[in-house]
Amino acid sequence: MSERAPPLLFNPALIARNRARAARGYDDYAFLKTRASDDLADRLGDVSRRFPLALDMMCHSGQAGRAMLQTGQVDRVIGLEPAPAFARQCDHYEDIKDGSIEHLPFGPAAFDLVTSVLGLHWANDLPGVLSQVRTVLKPDGLFLGCLFAGGTLGELRQCLIEAETEILGGVSPRISPLPSLQDMAGLMQRAGFALPVADIERITVRYDTPLKLMQDIKGMGEQAAFAARAGQTRSALSRRLLGRVCELYHARFADPDGRIRASFEIIWLSGWAPAASQPKPLRPGSARASLADAVKRAGKSSG
Repeated sequence: MSERAPPLLFNPALIARNRARAARGYDDYAFLKTRASDDLADRLGDVSRRFPLALDMMCHSGQAGRAMLQTGQVDRVIGLEPAPAFARQCDHYEDIKDGSIEHLPFGPAAFDLVTSVLGLHWANDLPGVLSQVRTVLKPDGLFLGCLFAGGTLGELRQCLIEAETEILGGVSPRISPLPSLQDMAGLMQRAGFALPVADIERITVRYDTPLKLMQDIKGMGEQAAFAARAGQTRSALSRRLLGRVCELYHARFADPDGRIRASFEIIWLSGWAPAASQPKPLRPGSARASLADAVKRAGKSSG
């Protein structure tokens, strides 16, 4: 029996449309992308390796590629971006492919390095995407990327739910569901990466009003892009509902100076494509000394 296809949560056409609309003024809203791209370069600097060819998935206007090339560890970068308006801004890349991360248009063992900065959370089949990433990596190639995590925009999510419940008597999907650190650690292992690592970074951004926060979300191209479901409708935010969201936000999440807080959580992932040259864990039962003997020796030494 074949595996069931994962549910279609996001509409790839809407994702591409939102990104295309954000492309022209993206630099005014790219502070998280810029910060994460700089972090990517710093993390790459911790690896004593050179990477002749890298793939940058969901590359936006190329901040991550530029940061990688500036390290001197990466020689060439190929980008993957579903919005042509973004792709046209990546003239420092060797090539740009128009496509989705759901179906990587590359053969096995094509890249020494694969990166993705704040794009993987739009995947409908995240386990499948990670498996494809491992496949397109050369043996002992590195995957390094990040995506938004479950605590992102928690304040806004809470206020939307409470306002809609109060005014409409129900809740519509407004903010994408996002994975946890534990989810991603498990998926990296499931995808077959060697030496997988997952850690999380929490960032608080302050705004004058919730409306400014929502403007930033749209400017990033990160607004909702849910797939249509039979019998499900999502009403637009009415003026009354939006006003109530702002009231709740200021009441619950404002600092003494009146500015409101917005939380962003970013999960960082790294893992290596398996290779024969990598260190392997010992087989169970193959140890030459027992833990009990080691404890006894430690006790005699401390005595």
